[in-house]
Amino acid sequence: MAQHKSIEDRIRAKAAELGFAACGFARADAAPRTGERLRQWLADGCHGSMMWMEGRADQRASPAGLWPDVRSIIALGMSYAPTVDPLALAEQGDVGRISVYAQGADYHDVVKKALKALGRWLFAEAGGELKVFVDTAPVMEKPLSEAAGLGWQGKHTNLVSRDHGSWLFLGAIYTTLELTGEGAGRDRCGSCDACQRACPTDAFPAPYRIDARRCISYWTIEHAGPIPDAIADAMGNRIYGCDDCLAVCPWNKFAQSAAANRAFRPRAELVAPPLAELLALDDATFRQVFAGSPIKRIGRNRMVRNCLIAAGNSRDRALTPSITPLLDDPDPVVRDAAAWALARIGGGAF
Repeated sequence: MAQHKSIEDRIRAKAAELGFAACGFARADAAPRTGERLRQWLADGCHGSMMWMEGRADQRASPAGLWPDVRSIIALGMSYAPTVDPLALAEQGDVGRISVYAQGADYHDVVKKALKALGRWLFAEAGGELKVFVDTAPVMEKPLSEAAGLGWQGKHTNLVSRDHGSWLFLGAIYTTLELTGEGAGRDRCGSCDACQRACPTDAFPAPYRIDARRCISYWTIEHAGPIPDAIADAMGNRIYGCDDCLAVCPWNKFAQSAAANRAFRPRAELVAPPLAELLALDDATFRQVFAGSPIKRIGRNRMVRNCLIAAGNSRDRALTPSITPLLDDPDPVVRDAAAWALARIGGGAF
């Protein structure tokens, strides 16, 4: 007689069927130091202008702070392992570099759809109440995923998996069911500090600690105003996010691009977009180009600002005709970035 499968095994099988590459379980109180670490990080101002981190800190600090009835966490990961080296375009100044995670479909939509499908199945199979989360809710997915055995938070603070490297989108299901996990992931960074050494802006004041105020991803995505010269100088041709600390992780050699969800395959126009084309975007064209992409949420002005900085860093005078019209852009941040870019290239004194 075939052995009856546990609910945990059945959840894992269903999760794999829905496109998740990793699935684990933890008690709701399995990451007790999360709140303490979060509050210290916020007190130190490391969140920069991300006031949403501060505003719901009590809910973010623990699963029970968000939903008192939660008993277990189902942590899930979807692979977006790239097929090419994310650092390959570093010296190609006439194109912009977009973080790997944003070159395909919006992970919020893809992961949320799969989470909801898994949640419906779980309710039908085992009952209980549940809630699903991906990124936009006050949930600390990384320490919870570590507690559930998906991997460990590396020195770059992102989750690292023995099987999928640094390339996992994380989601979580909170449930009133009592589920049993296999234990927390073990830190396997050892003495390696490749991620810290790779950071172009020294955003890691210590291992396992990041200061968003020094991070290119923060400045290009979360920050709406002008970008300080020290950060702009280091951005190179990065126009949306930065993959450097992830890309150099030695554990990525185990990540299989074939395991990546097909929805995250890069769109051709986002792999190496010419800066000249991006600098010509108006709001309507921006929305058209980035429809279905997480990039859409930063808006045209922030993207053009980032592209102007990349253009300035390129020192490519051929980009001058694309930059000059933006000196009269309606947005003052774009105008300032255009002036900075021209001065950087040597197209005039501003």
